[in-house]
Amino acid sequence: MPLWSRAQQQDFRSRVRGCLLGGAIGDALGAGIEFDSLEKIRAAHGPQGVTGYVPAYGRLGAVTDDTQMVLFTVDGLIRAHIRRDTGSWHPPTDLHLAYLRWSATQRDWGPDERRADLGWLGREEWLYAQRAPGQACLSGLSGPDAERLGTLDAPKNPHSKGCGTVMRAAPFGLLATWEPGLVFQLAVECSVLTHGHPTGYLSAGALAVIVQTAARGGTLEEGVHLALALLSERPGHEETTAALRGALDAVRAGEPSAERVEALGEGWVAEEALAIGVYCALVAHDIRSGLLLAVNHSGDSDSTGAICGNLLGVLHGDTALPPGLVAGLEGRGAVLELADDFVLELMHGPELHGPDTVEGAAWSARYPVLG
Repeated sequence: MPLWSRAQQQDFRSRVRGCLLGGAIGDALGAGIEFDSLEKIRAAHGPQGVTGYVPAYGRLGAVTDDTQMVLFTVDGLIRAHIRRDTGSWHPPTDLHLAYLRWSATQRDWGPDERRADLGWLGREEWLYAQRAPGQACLSGLSGPDAERLGTLDAPKNPHSKGCGTVMRAAPFGLLATWEPGLVFQLAVECSVLTHGHPTGYLSAGALAVIVQTAARGGTLEEGVHLALALLSERPGHEETTAALRGALDAVRAGEPSAERVEALGEGWVAEEALAIGVYCALVAHDIRSGLLLAVNHSGDSDSTGAICGNLLGVLHGDTALPPGLVAGLEGRGAVLELADDFVLELMHGPELHGPDTVEGAAWSARYPVLG
């Protein structure tokens, strides 16, 4: 990391916290209505739809597989940076291992204490819960092919462009000092671990670049245009490009509405989830209104809410998030702890990696890098 001032470090930490917390809040707002039509949502919750958390998975403020996978993405990025000190630097490998640890939470009753690789996140018992995980994510990380690393040349699930590839991509954009093209490429290479359709992995790359632009202090509009420029260089970009242009057109079409959201799709596939999340973030009068717009539609409400929350959170920082929604969020402490550890690793990694120091031993226990 460059030598940032204390104010710059505090601003960056606030944006990282905002991105992860905002995404989790949007996820939780949509969790209880994920499979409902707009008509059903309004019939159950009034003409405005949901205006706060509604029950899901036995509580208010519950998160879904979207937040689970985002947390394991951050865990994998931290370990990738630790591994760089060993001379072994291939982030997709560390992300693949992280997603395999997430996959274990979808089939095991709780953490297996015999596993030396779990780290602190893998021992969080509340994460061992099935919250409607995507089939491509599950199939790409289980079965006889689970250990194989999906690549661009030989991706997992080559025909899948489900939104499970884009709803977990925001953390790549928090690598604020990387070149945007490298952030885009890393998000792509980590998407094909489970989703091999170009529209799926290019949508993930686009979201990562938009997040990075905001993390650097730019606007979401600047991020969208940068993403469009990078997309234009990639084969198979047409659906993702059209979806982002559709989001920009919707912004210019008039006052925000659920009907404009519905015109962008339902969000079950990557480019539609990206377009809805981007549109709602661009037109948001404030964070709460943007998040509510992103979840009150007929479709994948938790994923579109999560993407919108990632964008608004990184744009405004954690202190701008609605306090009541922050307070009621499942796993809030773990989300904040992981966000702060990510910032520590990026800014002070070399100080934490000494194998013969107390700090180094503690950090290695939190984020073990084996082999």
